[in-house]
Amino acid sequence: MTRKQSSYPAQPPRDRGTVRAFLLAVLMHVLLGFFLYHGIHWQNSTPAGAEAELWTEVPDVSTPRPVAPPAPVAPAPPQPTEEADIALQQQKHKQEEAARQAQLAEQQRLQLQQQQEAAAKRQQQLAAQQAAQLAAQQKAAKLKQQQEQQAAAAKLKQQQLDAQKKQQQEDEQKQAQLEAQKKADAAKAAKAKAQADAQATKKLDAERNARIAQMQGLAGGSENAGGNGLAKSGTGSGAGGTAASSGYAEKVQRLVRPKIIWAGATEGLETVVTVRCAATGTLLSASVSRSSGNQQWDAAALRAVQQSDPMPLDKDGKAPSNFTITLRPAG
Repeated sequence: MTRKQSSYPAQPPRDRGTVRAFLLAVLMHVLLGFFLYHGIHWQNSTPAGAEAELWTEVPDVSTPRPVAPPAPVAPAPPQPTEEADIALQQQKHKQEEAARQAQLAEQQRLQLQQQQEAAAKRQQQLAAQQAAQLAAQQKAAKLKQQQEQQAAAAKLKQQQLDAQKKQQQEDEQKQAQLEAQKKADAAKAAKAKAQADAQATKKLDAERNARIAQMQGLAGGSENAGGNGLAKSGTGSGAGGTAASSGYAEKVQRLVRPKIIWAGATEGLETVVTVRCAATGTLLSASVSRSSGNQQWDAAALRAVQQSDPMPLDKDGKAPSNFTITLRPAG
């Protein structure tokens, strides 16, 4: 049933067999009238007598008159009887009852159809509500899943950023440590270089002073010709012993002077070292025969003599067998 039909009140259904029933009723009435007519006409009609014609010879006196035919008897109208009325009423009652039953059945059918349509509509509404609820639940679950995925992605991104930041900080710290280490190494190297330069400068100064002192000492030794002369100042060396020429002391001075390293006090220090060597100049022994009272200076003087092996040869091609060297630091 459509919405337009449901808005109007229920109407009795149209009888589908009304025309046929009407035609059957008309036919029955015609047959009934026909039977009634013939039944009444048969009872009221007079029996026809036998007719016979008698011919006689009569003189031809005149023209005979025509005989008029009998007047037709009009059929009497059918008279309904009580039984016919009862039959008609019963038939009408049956028709009304059938129409009422058909109308009631149609109303029941329409009511059942309305109930079925209402039930189907309720089922459709319930299914639509369930589908809407399911779609809403699925949408909510999908939205929740998307939010969780976005939160997880944001968390992972933040962790990556934190890790990158931490790594960058560690790299910066390492770089700073490397820079500090480089600076420390550079400062240490600079300090070491400065110390080395200072030591080299000090050593050069000491060597220069020693050379000056040795030159002064050798000059003093050449004035005191005789083996154990002492230099007046500085670091000197004297030569004595067997067959030492006057120029031998200068040779010893040139050999020993560069090897004396001393950076301490110079006042009052004088050490005499006794030397024994072979004719080839090979140093056989060197010892302090007279100490200056300063063991460090004595050790520096003795070490300079020991490092001067072999000793220089004299003019005759041989080194003196023994001689003494007097050593003093440059004043």
